[in-house]
Amino acid sequence: MSTDRLPYLDEHATEVEAGVEEVWPALLDAVDRAFSGAATRWYARAVGCAPHAAGGPRPLAEGSTIPGFRVAGAVPGRELVLDGRHRFSDYALIFRLDDTGAGRSRLRAESRATFPGIGGGVYRLLVVGTRGHVAGVRGLLATVRRTAEQRARPPS
Repeated sequence: MSTDRLPYLDEHATEVEAGVEEVWPALLDAVDRAFSGAATRWYARAVGCAPHAAGGPRPLAEGSTIPGFRVAGAVPGRELVLDGRHRFSDYALIFRLDDTGAGRSRLRAESRATFPGIGGGVYRLLVVGTRGHVAGVRGLLATVRRTAEQRARPPS
């Protein structure tokens, strides 16, 4: 299923005191690290994620995979599209980066997903209903913001 056909779930954003040239590599690194730990690999296999392992080019580019996601599209400095599926959901996480001028950026994370059947409904309740998804996405955005802002600061 193409990402634009998945139902909209939510969007979160953060303002970054750094330009897109600092935010883009911070995003690629943070996403790769966030989804490549042992616990994530175990979880991806347990729920039947496709893909369930890291592979392909680094830094992340179209065709790269991380547990639970494949990079379906990457426009450097503008958009990173991740998609995946498992027993309970088909989903996408789309990061969009906007240059807001004066060395600042806005990073947005849009989530789309479908949760078919009773198992999907229970999974949605556990992941979205508990706000675990919100905490995870906001935490990832905060990590990218901190990293990019540190890179943008001139050495003292």
